[in-house]
Amino acid sequence: MNLNIKCMLMVTLALSTSAFAQHKTTLLSTDLENAEASSDLPVKVEHAEPLFIDLIRDLGARKGEREWNLGLGMTDNLSFDTYEALVEYEWAPINRLGLEVEFPFTFYAPGSGSQNSAIPSNRLNSIKIATQWSFLVNEKMATSMAIGYINEFELSDFKSFGSPLITGNVYNPFLVVAKRWGSQLHSLIYTGPMIAQHFETNKFHTTYDINTSFHYMIAGTRNFIGVEFNKTFDNNDFDMTIRPQMRVGVIDNLLIGIIAGIPVNRENERLSSFLRLIWEPQHKG
Repeated sequence: MNLNIKCMLMVTLALSTSAFAQHKTTLLSTDLENAEASSDLPVKVEHAEPLFIDLIRDLGARKGEREWNLGLGMTDNLSFDTYEALVEYEWAPINRLGLEVEFPFTFYAPGSGSQNSAIPSNRLNSIKIATQWSFLVNEKMATSMAIGYINEFELSDFKSFGSPLITGNVYNPFLVVAKRWGSQLHSLIYTGPMIAQHFETNKFHTTYDINTSFHYMIAGTRNFIGVEFNKTFDNNDFDMTIRPQMRVGVIDNLLIGIIAGIPVNRENERLSSFLRLIWEPQHKG
């Protein structure tokens, strides 16, 4: 009799746990819809943001949103290795407007068979300031569009830092179009010219980037897997890097992005990797 009671209790507990898990999954799966349908906030469509060429702020950003990013990367070049680090802060001062400040660093190490004199000098590459305005947020079509601008003040390397301090400027207007297909499939295109001005010669050099990405977001979470295709047109030259990636939530406001880089027809670059830590402080609306 005692054994039967124990068995019944175990079955009841298992069924209760299963029901609770199912209910929790149902609640999680409706988080997206509830967030977008809230009457107290402006409409915002959830989109998966690419991890390597990331956005200035979420599309349809809401006032008070903010985010810190720390990025670490490594690229295997033919004659030396490149190590990248960046610190980035982005925030939304008003609805649909995002602002960003970024400090990207590059450090170099000789590869096998190369000498220290053959590698570039370590540097704080530039100071980047950027803005992004979401001019279209269509909940019914699950589509958002934004325009933006990045201004990059290029700096001298550490060996000659301050002589001069600013060596050039990069002007980078861009357009973003994102579409969610159902609740889990996401696509995005980020495109625009990069116009580099070198102050010493006062010459300009223009390249054009087309970055496309596709992601599958795990239901009820902010985790996803996906891929970026980073394409650059430079006169008659074309380069593309394929970047498979995944994003995993550690705690509520901390995410980790892991990216691999596979170059296609790049003359001087081999495989690369990049890690992005994303911390979102509590939203102050």
